[in-house]
Amino acid sequence: MSDNLEIERKFLVVAEGWKNTASAKKIAQGYISHDKEKSSVVRVRQKGDKCFLTIKADKGELTRLEFEYEIPHADCAAMLEQLCGDAIEKTRYTVDVGGLTWEIDEFHGANDGLIMAEVELDHPDQPFEKPDWAGPEVSHDDRFFNSYISEHPFSTWGVTQDDLVQEASS
Repeated sequence: MSDNLEIERKFLVVAEGWKNTASAKKIAQGYISHDKEKSSVVRVRQKGDKCFLTIKADKGELTRLEFEYEIPHADCAAMLEQLCGDAIEKTRYTVDVGGLTWEIDEFHGANDGLIMAEVELDHPDQPFEKPDWAGPEVSHDDRFFNSYISEHPFSTWGVTQDDLVQEASS
């Protein structure tokens, strides 16, 4: 696998069993650019005490090009304030399951109530252990990309997490 490829599976979270063993970091991120035609985004993110500028582009079949660069905190703060709309706020929890690291994002602010889990793989068909707190897969549903959520906050969807789980399960 190329170092610049990200292969990720996303799931709605249906239980809290992961919280007991997870470590957490606060994240604020915003989008400088989102080209829907090319399925690409430029994102700035503060994760704990580190900041990153990231470029992602969809390559199909769960695969995206990803280029990420650490940037100075002052630059990140200026970009979030001056170049981005409302930043997404979330707490990212990490937990190991079956030899893979799962990231669980609990959203706050305008996206409060939305909780998703993701796991990065080496290839799209890689087998993995799905924990019991990971519900329906939403990897192919654009609504669950952070870039979509930044433009369409969860609070405006008119549904709850339970509604989404039911919808995705049917």
